[in-house]
Amino acid sequence: MSRTFDDLVAEADAVSVEGWDFSWLDGRATEQRPSWGYQRLMGARLADPAVSAALDIQTGGGEVLAGAEKLPPTMAATESWPPNVTKATRLLHPRGVVVVADPDEPPLPFADAAFDLVTSRHPATVWWTEIARVLRPGGTYLAQHVGHSSVFELVEFFLGPQPEEIRRARHPDDESADARAAGLEIADLRFERLRTEFHDVGAVVYFLRKVIWMVPGFTVDAYRDKLRELHERIEAEGPFVAHSTRFLVEARKPAI
Repeated sequence: MSRTFDDLVAEADAVSVEGWDFSWLDGRATEQRPSWGYQRLMGARLADPAVSAALDIQTGGGEVLAGAEKLPPTMAATESWPPNVTKATRLLHPRGVVVVADPDEPPLPFADAAFDLVTSRHPATVWWTEIARVLRPGGTYLAQHVGHSSVFELVEFFLGPQPEEIRRARHPDDESADARAAGLEIADLRFERLRTEFHDVGAVVYFLRKVIWMVPGFTVDAYRDKLRELHERIEAEGPFVAHSTRFLVEARKPAI
């Protein structure tokens, strides 16, 4: 027997959304993964003996960085959200990582040319001039970014059709142009559109509470009618299907 709308919504509205671990969605939502395997690529770069100092920007709860098998002698991470700073500190300090509370606005709290490698997985904002500033000549930025119009089927279900400038935000062509304008060279750029399925309305509530920029100001009370409509649609038609977008970018600071 399927669970009621009220039960699903109440459960998802009460669960903690601390950190950047989405395991609560296991069995309730699925997302196709990019083919390049970002964490594996990042781990290989961090283990490179040529990398003596690295920085992970907007590390979340530190889960992705903690998955790296080997870290360079100097390893730092930044994060802005206080619950994530606490979680990342707890997870990464035993690995020798310095976690710095940072508001995700320029400037980064590090000296010029401090790092051989800068990494980030799904940064909310990308300050290319700051990335270029803290990289040493010949250094690399390796990241996986959320692309344009990601999961917009869900966004537009709640907010209605979005203007083109909103739909185009985070386009890889625009971001790579911004990187070049900051003095970086694009060494690799790959884009994929990936199938995402939400199997119950609770999964949607959890997702929107956690990924707060998708539907700004989202609360269950504010969107209860739309949530009930979505619940009835999933019950009648099956999973709600959307498409996330991701791109891998590797940018290098020219060697002097």
